[in-house]
Amino acid sequence: MPDSTPTPLEKILETPEARSATGNITPAHAERTDFEPPVCRVFESPATILESDAGFTFRIDREAAKSLPAIINNRVQRVVGVDHPDASVPTAFSQRRKIGIVFSGGPAPGGHNVIAGLFDAAKKANPETTVYGFLMGPDGIIENEVVPLTREIVDQYRNLGGFSMIKTGRTKIDTARKMDLSRQTCRQLGLDALVVVGGDDSNTNAAFLAQEMYQDGIQVIGVPKTIDGDIQVRDDNGRVLCAMSFGFHSAARAFAGAISNLCTDGSSDVKYWHICKVMGRVASHLALEVALQTHANMTFIGEELADYVDKARLERAEKEGAIDYTAYGMTLRNLSRVICEGIVRRAAVGKNYGVMVIPEGVLEFINEIQIFIVKLNTIIAEYNATHDASFHQDFPLLADKLEYLRRLAQRARGGEDFTIWNTRDEDLFSDIPDFFQEGLLMERDSHGNFPFSQVETEKVLMDLVKDYLKILRERGQYRIGIRKDYYAKTLTQGGIDPEQYGPMLFANWNDGEYLLVKSDIISVKTLKQALVKDGAIGEEEAVPAPIQKIYRKAAPDFKIQTHFYGYDGRGSDPTYFDCLYTYNLGLTVFSLIANGATGQMAAIKNLESDFSRWEPIGIPIAPLMHLEERKGKLALVIERSIVDLNSVAFQAVKAHREEWLAAVPGEDRFRRPGPIRLFSDTEEKRPLTLLLNSLAMGH
Repeated sequence: MPDSTPTPLEKILETPEARSATGNITPAHAERTDFEPPVCRVFESPATILESDAGFTFRIDREAAKSLPAIINNRVQRVVGVDHPDASVPTAFSQRRKIGIVFSGGPAPGGHNVIAGLFDAAKKANPETTVYGFLMGPDGIIENEVVPLTREIVDQYRNLGGFSMIKTGRTKIDTARKMDLSRQTCRQLGLDALVVVGGDDSNTNAAFLAQEMYQDGIQVIGVPKTIDGDIQVRDDNGRVLCAMSFGFHSAARAFAGAISNLCTDGSSDVKYWHICKVMGRVASHLALEVALQTHANMTFIGEELADYVDKARLERAEKEGAIDYTAYGMTLRNLSRVICEGIVRRAAVGKNYGVMVIPEGVLEFINEIQIFIVKLNTIIAEYNATHDASFHQDFPLLADKLEYLRRLAQRARGGEDFTIWNTRDEDLFSDIPDFFQEGLLMERDSHGNFPFSQVETEKVLMDLVKDYLKILRERGQYRIGIRKDYYAKTLTQGGIDPEQYGPMLFANWNDGEYLLVKSDIISVKTLKQALVKDGAIGEEEAVPAPIQKIYRKAAPDFKIQTHFYGYDGRGSDPTYFDCLYTYNLGLTVFSLIANGATGQMAAIKNLESDFSRWEPIGIPIAPLMHLEERKGKLALVIERSIVDLNSVAFQAVKAHREEWLAAVPGEDRFRRPGPIRLFSDTEEKRPLTLLLNSLAMGH
């Protein structure tokens, strides 16, 4: 007889199998932390030096030259390996140092490898060098919250996503007080160098820190980080120095994996349109990469919408001897019509489902929205100044605000001087859903800016789309196509001749694999009227059940599921590309520090090429800066890079737009990007946007 006594739970949980199943470290996790990224050839040398390259030039902003005199004349520096260094090189390269590193802004996959690369290079050069991690972002510098990084700590996080090792924060060191406290911290720690890993604002901070700490002999190096992909550096001649910030590829692949699953779900369940909003407020790089990765049915690139020109409207105005400036830039109404056209065309071939990708900041590219914001800001400011009162207190309800705007439009209609809010503005504003009207009229922040982050972009668009689809449905223009063989089978099984009823029911009876119910048949009542008119049934007879079934099947029900992809991609484990990129960025950071650089951004040139062609460099930050309005005032910042509509990557998406919409009979053209892997011969070596753009360079 077998022993029927159950094994105690305590003993079960102590078994190796149970420990493995309930433990924190999975085999994939362990495999990642053990992975050693390959290094650029220059880092195989015992030491490196820097060579300035005067061939790359920048247009210097006068305010930048005035504010950053110590670093404004920095040049691009190439990291060069020295296989047989003279005595002076190893002495300088391997001296003992104290280096601090801080994460600033949102997480991006690969950040831990920047630390790992810096740590490995620093310890290899001199085991007594100390690398400090500032905790919780720039606050750690201001408040002197720091931890010495050990190999045990660093090894736990190699090739893993997130910024968990030392955390991050969004504080900016942008006041004299914060700058003074930061300098005190660096002095107290005896730092030789400070490394700032962040986006455009953080690297701007790095430049000012480099200037402020120049006399103290504390070097400051920036590292380009942002999943949005909007840090891309070119010189004045358009030559690429930094093709992409780190974290972009990993986030895009994470989003693409999830959206690809929705493509599979949509084509399986065939009843939902999945509306996928991806991060990217200022630029649409992520949406573009996701389009290439997944072949979603519709993808909207904000930069293209901003570049839109309504040629028909221009031609009408030209015939009247006028210029219609409103023809430039996509309107919300036009965009909703474009979306509806795609939905209707797919439904006509039996595909009342699909996947749509939009960038988070799509509304910022809509001309009328920007105009509304400028006009409403002016109206509110003028009201407050004229009446010495608060617009939002005097008009607390949305209805009150709208009534005030209506009165302004009436004054403009009457030919009065005040025309900032005219009847066209009134008409366009009336098309916007109530909640978005309220959003545009909400109280501004302390800097007078409109809080875009509080707007549900996808809801704004989909409410307009739903409204117009309802109109198209009532007009009989939005119908689900019925397979001709299905129609014939259904009627035959019901004892009805499909050939007799086909011409009565369908507008394209003799044309096409999918049949469309005639546009004037918009209800069971009008269906019966059509059959009575054609003599198929009598006035007192009911519509045959098989025909009612076909009619109901042709009547569309537009259902959506909305999704936002942002934080999940930020926390993704890095791709093979980002693991290599960031580890070599860390090695580059140390080479810049070891060779006395400051005010430089660590970068890898030729990212768009094969790994064998990657070139570690330092890019001067100060020459990249220019005056731009931020938070209601001019400030020196690094310009964000937007999608180039002339790039091969964008043109490829544009060229395949019709194919990926798949508004034809047959299967969709979805692409399966697969999971993020480190150990696979099929894993991507670089982002598809970089791959395609490199073809224009002959790489």
